[in-house]
Amino acid sequence: MTSPGTSSRIRWCGDSNEVIRAWPSDVRFHMGGDLQRLDDREEPLDFDSMGNALPGVYELRDRDANRWYRVLYVHLEGLVYVLHCFMKTTNQTAQSDIKIAKDRLKTLHEEIAARRKETRHGKGKRHR
Repeated sequence: MTSPGTSSRIRWCGDSNEVIRAWPSDVRFHMGGDLQRLDDREEPLDFDSMGNALPGVYELRDRDANRWYRVLYVHLEGLVYVLHCFMKTTNQTAQSDIKIAKDRLKTLHEEIAARRKETRHGKGKRHR
């Protein structure tokens, strides 16, 4: 996903990376292109906000003849966190998929808060 000598800004939560790797190759190609654009700080080709269901979270979108594919992500601290990848067969996003993303986002916020706290408490301490 990145050029040699650079590090990716994409971080995968839960089983998101494994899920997307099981998708059809053409869907992986399209989603991979949009993830690369995000990594390059560009706008993806097909995305939308999750609105009130998940404020601050966006979805990458693709479809084939039978399914819709979604990648839910959020921008935090200069990184792109992929919260959840899933398929659906209707226009509605299942509450179970929203809950997975919401739970992972909550965990992510807790981890970031813990890192900030650790960094604040670690400053000014001398090691002998």
